[in-house]
Amino acid sequence: MCSFIELLAQSAPDLQDALAQVLTQAQKLLFVIDAFEELRVPSGVEALVHDLCVDWKTQRPASTLLGSLLKRKLLPTAALLVTTRPEALRELRLMVEQPLFVEIEGLSECDRKAYFLRHFGEEAQALRAFHLMKSNATLFQMGAAPAVCWMVCTCLKLQMDEGEDPGPTCQTTTSLLLRFLCSQFAPAQGSCLGLHLRSTLHALCLLATEGVWTQTSVFDGHDLLRLGVHESDLHPFLNRNILQKSRDCEGCYCFLHLSVQQFLAAALYILGSQDHQDLPAGSPSWDAGNVQRLLSKEEGLKNPYLAPVGHFLFGLTNEKRARELGMTFGCLVSTKVKQELLECRVGSPENRPFSSVTDTKETLHCLYESQEEQLVKEAMVQVTEVSLVFKDTSDIMHASFCLKHCESFLKNIFPADAYRNFCIAFGGHETLTHLTLQGNDQNDMLPILCEILRHPKCNLQYLRLVSCSATTQQWAHLSSSLKINQSLTCLNLTANELPDESAKLLCTTLRHPKCFLQRLSLENCQLTEACCKELSSALIVNQRLTHLSLAKNTLGDDGVKLLCEGLSYPDCQLQMLVLWYCSITSGGITGLKFLCEALKNPMCNLKCLWLWGCAITPFSSEILSSALGRNQSLVTLDLGQNSLGYSGIKMLCDTLKLHCSSLRTLRLKIDESDPRIQKLLKEIQEYDPQLTIESDDQDPTNNRPSSHDFIF
Repeated sequence: MCSFIELLAQSAPDLQDALAQVLTQAQKLLFVIDAFEELRVPSGVEALVHDLCVDWKTQRPASTLLGSLLKRKLLPTAALLVTTRPEALRELRLMVEQPLFVEIEGLSECDRKAYFLRHFGEEAQALRAFHLMKSNATLFQMGAAPAVCWMVCTCLKLQMDEGEDPGPTCQTTTSLLLRFLCSQFAPAQGSCLGLHLRSTLHALCLLATEGVWTQTSVFDGHDLLRLGVHESDLHPFLNRNILQKSRDCEGCYCFLHLSVQQFLAAALYILGSQDHQDLPAGSPSWDAGNVQRLLSKEEGLKNPYLAPVGHFLFGLTNEKRARELGMTFGCLVSTKVKQELLECRVGSPENRPFSSVTDTKETLHCLYESQEEQLVKEAMVQVTEVSLVFKDTSDIMHASFCLKHCESFLKNIFPADAYRNFCIAFGGHETLTHLTLQGNDQNDMLPILCEILRHPKCNLQYLRLVSCSATTQQWAHLSSSLKINQSLTCLNLTANELPDESAKLLCTTLRHPKCFLQRLSLENCQLTEACCKELSSALIVNQRLTHLSLAKNTLGDDGVKLLCEGLSYPDCQLQMLVLWYCSITSGGITGLKFLCEALKNPMCNLKCLWLWGCAITPFSSEILSSALGRNQSLVTLDLGQNSLGYSGIKMLCDTLKLHCSSLRTLRLKIDESDPRIQKLLKEIQEYDPQLTIESDDQDPTNNRPSSHDFIF
């Protein structure tokens, strides 16, 4: 029992005489309660709100005084700042009145990257380690804590320095923490050292387990005494910063990070039976071997510390990992708990692992953490269907690792139904921004897709339809939907058969003032010169379209001529145009001549032109060179897979030397064995260092650059 003044004086005895005067000006005071989750109240945290007091001179139990401060009964005009882990947020909400919650996220992504660069020194190593951590969404999120960054850096740097592949280490959080822990100790040599490390590990696991079950991460001498742990047992881990002395509480200890504590608590379950003989009866750790209790929903709802312990336990059932732990610390380990885990996690009627999205996610996480394919096969053998919600890449990784072993999945889901259900499910969802649909039955789904595009809450920005054999009427519905939708900016119709009438309807849509398309790919859509007049008209009217691919369409000379009329118009906003394999020289050089005339026009806004594989010859290079000499907008020109020869390349280089060109990237098919060409290229690059000339020596039928990448 003590008064509030006496409670404060325990931390600041020198201020005891002045405290009474200070408390009379409570409106100027800020009280900080740090680590609310560490509060220890014998009868539970709820007891803090009982028997409240308003007088700071009245003697009360410390818990009552603290509860009165939290409930704003004691010194209500003072400011109050409480820090806590998310796990204790539910209890804190019950204590405080009208709180303002602020989440401190820790190190930002840039901060974490800077940390890695400082730790490694060598940039290549640092970036590789950083991207490995980032590839594991769970681990990367944990990396907001500097302690986790230190563990990852310490562990991966040691592996890299020893020439080991660090990739598997970041595959799961279990593998990272196990490798970190084992890397801090040399493998046990001799029975005495092995026995010492074994007892040390056992002591630390006891401490960790006690804390997990009591939701505590700071331990004092009484905790050590009750568990039969001697302070000397902790020295090997204190010396390696795995366990640390508390800076705020003398004689107290805490783990480097909560994840380390949870990992060591999981390790207790696989230690040999001889390591459990000294567990003190009546302590929470006494029930540590009860896997069913650890994984039960009831315990999980009461204690958020337990779920990660379950994940780590699944991870430690991996035979290779368990063996590494045993060899390092000279202890016997047993993975017999594996079957019990399966029964509790998958076979328990109480858990019902695939009965809800949340349960499914938790089960897949546990199975993924094990990295044991045989275990996953046993777990998934009876699974016929699951419902999934993917929030990050980790969810996708967990699902892909496990679901490939579901041999009993129902096979009678037809693609058309799947597409239809998928579109209906996402109709009006603002989170869906990119959608690619591929398959022969998309035409049955197009009407629903049109409904989605017309939905007022549709936020779709990128749409790609692959091999869609739709009717002219269905294409018409899609075109009319684009006049209503105001979010879609990228439309990729590559490799769709688009009849001339359908193409004309799409061009009509492009002329509509409410069409918001900016990037459009009509590659390999079997377009002909019949639709080029409407397309040219659309280029003149449309003020938003900047990227267009017409690759692999037989436009013909007349079609190119019509198209270039639009390009020459001063209001045409097109900046990127892809014309690879467009037969613009099929009738000689007529098509290329029209294109070059458009480039000469001072009002032409084209910045990037792709003429890959257009059969441009040395003879036609003269026309192209003349256009480059007058064009002031083109930044990138791709002439890959065109046999210009020495004379054609020389004409281009001479033009670039004579005229002040805006060109910055030029891609050519270069004969590397011709010294004359090499000399030409060296001279032009010395003349214009800002110009990059790229060699294109690829087989046009193999691994050609994609206009999809070029446009989108």
